[in-house]
Amino acid sequence: MLDEQLTGQVSSHLTQLSNNIYVHKEVVSAFKGLQLAAQKAGFNLQIASGFRSFERQQLIWNNKFSGKTRILNKEGHPLAIDKLSEIEKLFAILHWSALPGTSRHHWGTDFDIFDPNCLPAGKKLQLTVSEYSEAGYFFELTQWLSENMKSFGFYRPYQKYNGGVAIEPWHISYFPIAQQAIEKLTQPLIEGAILHHNVLAKSLICEQLPVIYERFIRNIGTP
Repeated sequence: MLDEQLTGQVSSHLTQLSNNIYVHKEVVSAFKGLQLAAQKAGFNLQIASGFRSFERQQLIWNNKFSGKTRILNKEGHPLAIDKLSEIEKLFAILHWSALPGTSRHHWGTDFDIFDPNCLPAGKKLQLTVSEYSEAGYFFELTQWLSENMKSFGFYRPYQKYNGGVAIEPWHISYFPIAQQAIEKLTQPLIEGAILHHNVLAKSLICEQLPVIYERFIRNIGTP
């Protein structure tokens, strides 16, 4: 993948899967195979979020850092932004949201998945752990994926909390391409993307990038 593809600045590596969902061209076959197998098992496996551009991730980041969108603590409760130092705010955001240029969604290999048929009437998808845990709407789908997705090349990079990104049972990744992407996503490449865009706290980000890189980017699970 090209540098601009790795950091979500172009979409030349993508193809449209359905509606507004775009994925890496080389992932389509594997995902459709997984989707068909899920259908045979009684699930309607769908992607809630596929590719996400640098600009979209920047908007998420800037809204949180500026206080337009609330920041949550590790337990999922809102934090008082005025009581946080800049560095506390930085790491609080990173627990839930990727730094622009580093989101695995930039690659088109990583998706947030769900089964719309399992959502109760009137309920909207929240992408919370409770929805995918034992008492949740998507528990059976989660169990099925745990047993079957590896056969199609997928795994969960955020299966466990390792001190960086929060647990995301809804997030699956196509390992063959995602692993190549993360190896190419270097600190200088990330820093260059940050410096060339209107990302809030860019000086602090660049100062803390070695820590961010190891704790929130490289610190992931394995298949």
